[in-house]
Amino acid sequence: MFLTRVILGFVIVLTLVLGLHAEDYPSRPITLILPLGAGGAMDVLARGQFEPQLKERLGKPVIVENRTGGGTVIAATAVAKSPPDGYTLFFTPAGTLTTNVTLYKQLPYDPAKDFVPIAMTSTVAFILVINPSLPVNSMADLVKYAKEHPGQLTYGSTGIGATPHLAFEMLQRMTGIKLNHVPYRGMPQATSDVVAGHIQMVFTDPTVGPPLIAEGKLRALAVSSLTRISSAPNVPTLNELGFKGFEAVSWHMIVGPTGIPKDIVNRLNATFKAIGATPEFRAQVERMGLTAVDTPPPDELKRYLDHEITRWGQLVKDVGIAGTQ
Repeated sequence: MFLTRVILGFVIVLTLVLGLHAEDYPSRPITLILPLGAGGAMDVLARGQFEPQLKERLGKPVIVENRTGGGTVIAATAVAKSPPDGYTLFFTPAGTLTTNVTLYKQLPYDPAKDFVPIAMTSTVAFILVINPSLPVNSMADLVKYAKEHPGQLTYGSTGIGATPHLAFEMLQRMTGIKLNHVPYRGMPQATSDVVAGHIQMVFTDPTVGPPLIAEGKLRALAVSSLTRISSAPNVPTLNELGFKGFEAVSWHMIVGPTGIPKDIVNRLNATFKAIGATPEFRAQVERMGLTAVDTPPPDELKRYLDHEITRWGQLVKDVGIAGTQ
């Protein structure tokens, strides 16, 4: 009986503490961690939109931190193990929460259990670009050249199991070509190495690629979505070019460590939803060739994430890279 009263008292006190915490949130700066390097689409959104708008709406500074390495596992693990108080948030691409589950033999975090989805901000397609010195002007040329030079062409990505990597795996399965893979810590570095001729191609993001395409430093062949994108409207989709049903599109999500009080999660969801509806955010997203998302509520996002973990995990198995990391 005494033990029951003690436990009940503890629960009541904890509930009151969490309630007060939620009402007072935020009382200090918030850290928004990104698992990719500076200069990419996510970094541009984080620094150009989320940092100033969150500060204005929540009344506290927001620190954007690029924590790269380990195929995004380092950043994800740090966030998963951080205090669930709403002061450490994670702005992550899809692969970190989906493909990594199947890709890694031992993952130091469980995306389905260790994170609470807060808001989805945008979706992103990728542009297949090559170094202009490659004697290739179309997807048909690329497939023909790759078959004539098996294993001699190299592509970059933002990490094993990331969407730009899986897009090439899908392309190889669909065409029978053989390419070599070099993972990078971020898209700007991978794309720069295509320009420099160190690798021949990459599915670059729609922020990094278009200026280099316009300058003639890259040649664009196709985009990875089923519809064309605003930042490269003249570049056809792979589906248009005869690669029927080809679609490799990522999404960006804000999550936090599991255990953040629900009131704080809901407040953050409403805040990101409001930011996503502003003309400034939508204009920025359109300039980058992304698609803005009117974020669903957290419970719906959790169901969506669970579905995506299953869907992308199956693709990792299908292309034969499950448990390779």
